[in-house]
Amino acid sequence: MAFIGNSVQTQGFAPAIDYFSGNGSTVTFTLSRPIASVAQIICAIDNVIQNPSSSFTVSGNSITFTSAPLSGTNNIWVEYTSLITTYAAISQSPSVIGDITTSGGFFAQGTFGNTYIDGTIVDYVTGNGRITAGPADGITLYNGGPTGRVSLLAMNSSGAMGVGTSPSYGTTGQVLQSNGSAAAPSWVSLPYSASYLIVAGGGGSGRTNGAAGASGGAGAGGLIASATTLVPGTVYSFTVGAGGSGYTGGNGVGGNGSNSTGFGLTAIGGGGAGVGTSGLLNGSSGGSGGGAGGAGGTGGSGTTGQGNAGGSSAGYGGSGGGGAGAAGTSNPSGNPGQTGGIGIASSITGSSVYYAGGGGGASNDATAGAAGGLGGGGAGAVNSSSAGTAGTANTGGGAGGSGYNSINGVNGGSGVVILSVPTANYTGTTTGSPTVTTSGSNTIIKFTSSGSYTA
Repeated sequence: MAFIGNSVQTQGFAPAIDYFSGNGSTVTFTLSRPIASVAQIICAIDNVIQNPSSSFTVSGNSITFTSAPLSGTNNIWVEYTSLITTYAAISQSPSVIGDITTSGGFFAQGTFGNTYIDGTIVDYVTGNGRITAGPADGITLYNGGPTGRVSLLAMNSSGAMGVGTSPSYGTTGQVLQSNGSAAAPSWVSLPYSASYLIVAGGGGSGRTNGAAGASGGAGAGGLIASATTLVPGTVYSFTVGAGGSGYTGGNGVGGNGSNSTGFGLTAIGGGGAGVGTSGLLNGSSGGSGGGAGGAGGTGGSGTTGQGNAGGSSAGYGGSGGGGAGAAGTSNPSGNPGQTGGIGIASSITGSSVYYAGGGGGASNDATAGAAGGLGGGGAGAVNSSSAGTAGTANTGGGAGGSGYNSINGVNGGSGVVILSVPTANYTGTTTGSPTVTTSGSNTIIKFTSSGSYTA
């Protein structure tokens, strides 16, 4: 029979001596039994006892000398001095409950009335419980003994666990939950971790009908990135903010972007850009602040943890809008527009992408307009009669400043919400038509308009 437990050992001493013939070049010889230590043998060459600490080493069935023994017939001998461990086999008649025969593969009949059908089903029954092993369920644990039994737990031939008299098997990420009654427990899914990125809409740029200075770039939408735990069966709703509107039809500061929300958090829309007209010089505060118009404006402030302030202007060029990664550049003097603040790179989709860059300020003369910050920030106008570049959609980028000669402002980029969940846990239940892709072991759910995901 197969023995359950540690193998039984016996030890005894069996004297033996190995003889080897040296040839003046061979240093390693094969022993007749494995040796763990030089202390287990005595070795001599030409009848001279060798020092075990310096003359030779042993490893398994090999002895290696530090110098090759001289030629001679059987001039090397090794005497074994240690005990030998052997393993005793156990033989027992299968008359005790729980014995397993080596040929039948079953639990044997015992005094508690155990039964079996060799090769098809095996039962082991105690007074209150039963274990059944068979081709249908693999192994099933019961309560109630040989009659009136209730299935508690089963394992099918694939190794999946199941519950119930007609077993219902769980799936990856599920555990058993007691129903608080005699009924079998049910399978429930465990909470799982997910990463998210929430970006609000970027601010829009303004318009002036002739001014003392150029328009600033708009602020980027606020950016929030972190991880959370999703509870299976819970519906998580998301709002994606629109970009702020560029001002049209007269003198006015650009509109702020709209907020994006998710997991009880709110990313604040980017601040609109100031323009070079008295009373409208300052950029608006937001997720990141709008840049000031030329001729003395002040940049809007950003939201802590989401973005940075817009730049201020002491010259006539427009300053840059703030980005999630840096403040907009201020204009210390002169006509050039200033660059928007850089956004923040995220690899939540599987590749590094910048989001929430500030818009660039407009130039007050014919020089090149300032670039927007990485992350969708629009570039500023190159002269007084050209428009800025709108913020890039679904990045939260701020709009670039437009020229001061009655040129309409442009819109900020819309926001985005991105959720990354383990593919093994992804349910596929969404609203709002998000884009769904995979990256490694994760499924990426990208919302460019409002929607939801059911965990």
